Amino acid sequence: MAPYAFPELPASPGPRPRTVYTVASGDLRQSANTKCWPTQARLESDFAAAVEALGHGVQRTHAVDEVKGHGFIDSQRHGIEVFKGIPPEAPLVVVEAVWQYSHHVLPGLRTHRGPILLVANWAGDFPGLVGLLNLAGSLTKAGVRYSALWSEDFTDEWAVANLKGWLETGTIEHDQSHVRNLPPLPEDSEEVRLGRSLAAELMADKAIVGVFDEGCMGMYNAIIDDELLNPLGIYKERLSQSALVAEMGKVTAQEAGEAKGWLDRAGLVFHFGADEATELTEAQVLSQLKMYIAAVRIADDFGLDAVGIQYQQGLKDTVPASDLAEGLLNNVQRPPVLSRDGSRVLYAEKALPHFNEVDEGVAVDALVTNRIWTAMGLDPATTLHDVRWGEDYDGEFVWVFEISGSVPASHNGGYAKSYSMRQPPMFFPLGGGTLSGISKPGQIVWSRVFIMGGELHVDLGLGHVADLPAEETQRRLDATDPQWPIMNAVLHGVGRDQLMARHKANHVQVVYAPDPATARDALLAKAAFFDELGVTVHLCGQIDGI
Repeated sequence: MAPYAFPELPASPGPRPRTVYTVASGDLRQSANTKCWPTQARLESDFAAAVEALGHGVQRTHAVDEVKGHGFIDSQRHGIEVFKGIPPEAPLVVVEAVWQYSHHVLPGLRTHRGPILLVANWAGDFPGLVGLLNLAGSLTKAGVRYSALWSEDFTDEWAVANLKGWLETGTIEHDQSHVRNLPPLPEDSEEVRLGRSLAAELMADKAIVGVFDEGCMGMYNAIIDDELLNPLGIYKERLSQSALVAEMGKVTAQEAGEAKGWLDRAGLVFHFGADEATELTEAQVLSQLKMYIAAVRIADDFGLDAVGIQYQQGLKDTVPASDLAEGLLNNVQRPPVLSRDGSRVLYAEKALPHFNEVDEGVAVDALVTNRIWTAMGLDPATTLHDVRWGEDYDGEFVWVFEISGSVPASHNGGYAKSYSMRQPPMFFPLGGGTLSGISKPGQIVWSRVFIMGGELHVDLGLGHVADLPAEETQRRLDATDPQWPIMNAVLHGVGRDQLMARHKANHVQVVYAPDPATARDALLAKAAFFDELGVTVHLCGQIDGI
């Protein structure tokens, strides 16, 4: 198929019969925009061909910038200017083959009166699915109506039929029969009593989450306003990432070296090279360990119960990646951090939950999970992942859950089964190592806290991590980002398209349980906890006995 030729915009654009208008939201990082542009152009060509085959035209609303080398909307101001030329009642499609910053297009989408469709390519190597889910969660929070659709190339029967329906009606209704509201809980259940008592304790005693600069990567859906957060008993300590860098400067080389020695003895493998620009070096790792120590000390200063580092903007131009520090914080066993005077071990033998990319939905979820799993005597190590991609394998749909660089080592089976690789230079110019591995087979509880209708909601479900052959896992890593930790996740009773249609975030929260019965009991306690807090609870998929 010949590349789609983007038409010149009319001087005074107005609605044309049977014309669909398209926009493409991009990254703030120009290196990402230029690298991803050929894939984006191919998706737009495929989508335009599908629309035209159904008897409609396509009008791209903003031109390719030949100087920049891409055709993305790459700032909020750019987006506002583009939307001034879009007929407000026209059918509008946001086409995404990449990670996108939702605030680039949110101002225009908030006021657009015509039907809105979000589309993404179904592919592992470029995170269009992740970008679509973030924008979907952001629009849900904003109260903007939209539909969503995904396909490898928009030639398959399912995608074409749904696209045809949207062109005719302005809506797509996906199957969400896997979602049900929380039924009345058995109040004599030990797990229900535990969840309710821990919730009452949280609301009475209160907790503080440390936010190192809010609003990372355009994730409007990841910001929970105080008016929704405080009634849960959770409050924000708003911190500056500049303070984190300043505290890193106070950590001695000896302290960072001792932390590195602890990890070496624990068996974590660092894939070192010599080229700072493209390879992982010991100097980068020592800087990351200074960040880890600094974060724990600042958490102790403010009495934090969880902490979130933004990193992707600001810190990425200042210090190596935060990922190694994040993974260490989420694990119970980790290098000890002493107070500045050396008199105390801070958060000894405890996980200090980290909410990656300051996703505050994750902050609430991780805090609740940590308290329940700890009370039940389970490993409380929890983390978020991107809902990245997936394919069928051996009769079941296996998701690729990936996070950009860090998981608690216990999810991989320990430090001896974990490794650290240099972050991709496109996103991480100053390098830094991951805390990576292949998540061990086992039972998981998955969840997501999100805002809908001006209120907090949570989706809860059960799943397991598939024990795939090594070559299949490697194929999946090579199809996405091989440097990053991977979880081969199967969600019980939830199909591929059901999760995509329902999920209101790019992130999903996961935590292990030792067996199916314990996973179900822990989920019940978590449901009771959230219910007691006043959060609307939804059960997703197969959960026997609730």
